[in-house]
Amino acid sequence: MTDLVIIGGGPAGMSAAIAARKKGIKDIIILERDSSLGGILQQCIHNGFGLHKFSEEMTGPEYAWRYEKEVKELGIEYKLNTMVIDISEDRVVTATNSEDGIFQIQARAVILAMGCRERAKGALNISGTRPSGIYSAGTAQKLVNMEGYMPGKKVVVLGSGDIGLIMARRMTLEGAEVKAVCELMPYSGGLARNIEQCLNDFSIPLKLSHTVVKIHGENRVEGITIARVDERRKPIKGTEEYIECDTLLLSVGLIPENELSKSAGITLDASTNGAIVDQDRQTNCEGIFACGNVLHVHDLVDFVSDEAEIAGISAADYINNVCEEKININVKTDGKIRYTIPQVITKKKDVTVYFRVSDVFRNKKICVYDGKRLVFSKKKAKLAPGEMESIKLMGDMLDNSTELMFKLEEA
Repeated sequence: MTDLVIIGGGPAGMSAAIAARKKGIKDIIILERDSSLGGILQQCIHNGFGLHKFSEEMTGPEYAWRYEKEVKELGIEYKLNTMVIDISEDRVVTATNSEDGIFQIQARAVILAMGCRERAKGALNISGTRPSGIYSAGTAQKLVNMEGYMPGKKVVVLGSGDIGLIMARRMTLEGAEVKAVCELMPYSGGLARNIEQCLNDFSIPLKLSHTVVKIHGENRVEGITIARVDERRKPIKGTEEYIECDTLLLSVGLIPENELSKSAGITLDASTNGAIVDQDRQTNCEGIFACGNVLHVHDLVDFVSDEAEIAGISAADYINNVCEEKININVKTDGKIRYTIPQVITKKKDVTVYFRVSDVFRNKKICVYDGKRLVFSKKKAKLAPGEMESIKLMGDMLDNSTELMFKLEEA
């Protein structure tokens, strides 16, 4: 029997482990499938990490090392090159590696911190053949930053999420010509600072409401055809434009890695593709917690660390049988607010609710209703899907509530 098993050794897994250890949990093991701790941050050599968490600017590897160093100083056990292949509802973790073979661990608590994966070309239904030169933005990032290979010289990026914006700049700095960043939606999915620093500073055009409709080339990409899309996101005939290029980078969304969660019987949220959790980040399976990008895709790793600390502290309390009065409040949204974390509140205490909106909105008021009773409101000049928002609800606002409705109203 192991007190706490953490699946994933990225920033979420390490932060959760450190928080649990500081709450007195000694018997902790991190299972990481890669050959080193740090997760995706190892290939994120650009700066901008740590501003919120440490009040200093770091690269991704520097941010990861801050946590890895503390994991080692605290003597937290971890296994690398270890693939978890199953989690049962009663917290039996089955994993495998070359040294131990297939092994099982019975855990008192489990924290899911597996991160997310990129949506691949097969999900996009773009016509054309299958030439070389088509990469996910994350794969291209690893090739350039860790392997020392250049994917191509003339590049188009499809999708304007943060990794797509960052790779547009990275490819430019390495000598490639980035012809355009095309975005299906009428707004960018990335942070405003990345649009400014990665595109505008390098005069890279951002084509909103555009998508790739055809890929040209047999052995290697020779060019692509893009077109403007209508309000239903369908290509408009007559707006096609051919762009000569040898490389297409896809930054078309991230998907939480929840195959293991499904095997454990964890209920997933259709909006986030992550688990439905309470304010402690506990799933519907008692003793199994989730945090980081496996729960919902974050825009800043600093927020991943904050959330993982909540999961680590909550898992420690669960292991130590810390009891609090239980309540049950479902959190609902009006559609303009796409989702909230948590989706259910089970304890009467102060809780920070994180959420994303479904479109760009200006001069709105974030309202929270308990039935017809307004319990919270806050004005916002602008809200965008690429920016995570949060509000804090005080425990005394939750008296006798069974459901809270989050809405956007005119300011």
